[in-house]
Amino acid sequence: MNHLAHFRLFFGLAVVLAASAKASAADAEGRDALRIRLEQYCQPPGEFSGQLGSYRSPLQFADGTSAATSEAWARRRQEILETWHRRLGAWPPLVERPAVQRLESVTQPGYVQHHVHVQISSEGRVANGYLLIPDGPGPFPAVLVPFYEPLTSIGQGKRGQGTHDYGLQLVRRGFVTLSIGTPGSVEKIGGETRQLLVEAGIQQRRQPLTLLAYVAANCHTALAQLPEVDPLRIGIIGLSYGGKWSMFASCLYDKFACAVWSDPGIVFNEKNGNVNYWEPWYLGYDPNTQREPGIPTSEKPRTGLYKELVEAGDDLVDLHALMAPRPVLVSGGTEDPPRNWIALNHLIAVNEVLGRPNRVAMTARATHAPTPEALEIELEFLEYWLKHSGR
Repeated sequence: MNHLAHFRLFFGLAVVLAASAKASAADAEGRDALRIRLEQYCQPPGEFSGQLGSYRSPLQFADGTSAATSEAWARRRQEILETWHRRLGAWPPLVERPAVQRLESVTQPGYVQHHVHVQISSEGRVANGYLLIPDGPGPFPAVLVPFYEPLTSIGQGKRGQGTHDYGLQLVRRGFVTLSIGTPGSVEKIGGETRQLLVEAGIQQRRQPLTLLAYVAANCHTALAQLPEVDPLRIGIIGLSYGGKWSMFASCLYDKFACAVWSDPGIVFNEKNGNVNYWEPWYLGYDPNTQREPGIPTSEKPRTGLYKELVEAGDDLVDLHALMAPRPVLVSGGTEDPPRNWIALNHLIAVNEVLGRPNRVAMTARATHAPTPEALEIELEFLEYWLKHSGR
């Protein structure tokens, strides 16, 4: 190689390296700007800052001692996890290699849409869903989107476009997304969600919310085994019913890297009929009785695990603590007003023990469905923690 060829080679390398350095600097600048923008939602309003209310601290062991170090927290976390599995009903073994059957594939602008059945039990039960895979080289971060049915989540439902069509919005941002509907809807086509969950609770003698969490855990495994997916960067997001599903799934299964709970009602509230954990399709399953739907009254008393928790003075705060130190955004609306920061302050306290600040965020809106502004924050939160945080 002559001197001119050497010069051209080194000049070319220098140009490539300079371009790469410029792109890296731009990426770092964009990441830092996004971090700063999101951190403003990690600060409770002044009136709720540091307020812990009457909730029991999740840092307190059952014997009354406190977890003051990360090592102690690991033991306390295990105690909480075992307690919740005992309360809800223990999971069957997870499916080691869930089958993902692709029924139909349609090329869309920028991604491919696969109609799929995902195996969610060792007996071969499946969840109906849509797997969206962006164009380009992977592996990509991925997000599980649970809801009543999957069409809303991919922008093909009667409602939800631009508010909670999370599967569609996220694939456009370079995520693999798996949007699923209520388990049982394949076997019982046209079955109503509440009835499907009540029947599942009766058949399996467990609270339906833990059955949903178990389904989500198997869907996580299915995603993690896809060659297009980075198994360490899988999150979960859901609104309302899907928010409850996402909350219980991400808390009970720690392989979800981060989560967005959009207005599920993160704590009990019998003044709001939509925060309805008392119902038999959530935590009110009782093998000895079935209550009439609606807010508990003397004529419609509490039942099941919900009754036990309320009478013991417990709530969902220790469940939230299982997220630590993984990031979570509560996208609050009519069911999660700003006062619910009081519950989240306990999760913040756990993260402080672990030395992980700014892992708990909450926003506020006046509606149940996300506004465009709330949706953007939800999507940016997932982008930051699954694309830019270097997890």
